[in-house]
Amino acid sequence: MARFKLPPWLLLGGAVIGGWALYSSLVVDHDMPIGPAVDAPRENFHGKKSTLMSYYADLDTEGRPLVLLHSINAAANAYEVRPLFQHYGLKRPVYALDLPGFGFSERTNREYSTELYVNSITDFLQQVVGEPADVLALSLTSEFAALAAHQNPDLFHSLTLISPTGLTPKMAKRVSQSAQENDQSDGVYKFLSNPVWSQRLYDLLTTKPSLRFFLSLNFYGEIDEGLFDYHYRSTHQPNARYAPLKFVSGSLFTPDIAEFTYKHLTVPTLLLYDEDPNVNFDLLPEILTSNDNWRARRILNTRGLPHFERLDMTVNALEDFWNDIG
Repeated sequence: MARFKLPPWLLLGGAVIGGWALYSSLVVDHDMPIGPAVDAPRENFHGKKSTLMSYYADLDTEGRPLVLLHSINAAANAYEVRPLFQHYGLKRPVYALDLPGFGFSERTNREYSTELYVNSITDFLQQVVGEPADVLALSLTSEFAALAAHQNPDLFHSLTLISPTGLTPKMAKRVSQSAQENDQSDGVYKFLSNPVWSQRLYDLLTTKPSLRFFLSLNFYGEIDEGLFDYHYRSTHQPNARYAPLKFVSGSLFTPDIAEFTYKHLTVPTLLLYDEDPNVNFDLLPEILTSNDNWRARRILNTRGLPHFERLDMTVNALEDFWNDIG
């Protein structure tokens, strides 16, 4: 009777998967020390409609508040807005919020949704800031900030979106960005969040080579090593996987946000952009034509994080915008 033999590639694959699972469980540090993302006092507050959140505030100077919101990705945190925080901390009141699931904010195994992030921004502006603010958001968080501004424009003096999602035509979207409108995101998240392998998958996604590769896509030149180090430490925290895996599933993107939100914003809005490996801005001319509240400035030779590589150009664009709207 012939004996059945597993193919060598299957044996090798099983050994690799088993080895990584063992390495993830026994070697990877899931509670690394992590310091402040910016040089400022850090406080906590509990949103009325959201959750427990952490934020940094430099309030030594008078003026209109500036609120800085990091992006949503596998390794997001307030360090992403550090250059702007450090620059404006000497000139006006500045806040930087760790959104739920990131930084020092709550990272429990809960439902991370668009509604949660919109409510988090709204709660923060109402409960902590307490007056109309200039709000700046990165990437996917631009969608949440725009939804918050559309629902509660009185909380915003202005809105700045740096390399926002939501301006890519449907046919050009990445799979993750179209998963929600194709009714695939729930199934993807169910697979990613399976407790048997979710931590292993996240550990693989957040190895140093992986983080360095993905971060390099957002820099025209060399990456910022401080940001890279903080990303690595921030991803190696208890329960760090929950919100990022929700992002990876595509569940947090809002279908047709350009048509139903961006076009209808009454708050003065500035878009800063150049190249971006994850999105394009093909719908921008349509937005600028249909909504007089929008302006746009291209920060050349940048890829999603212009304030790290072209801080002077970014600040000049912001100052021109704020001076123009008064």
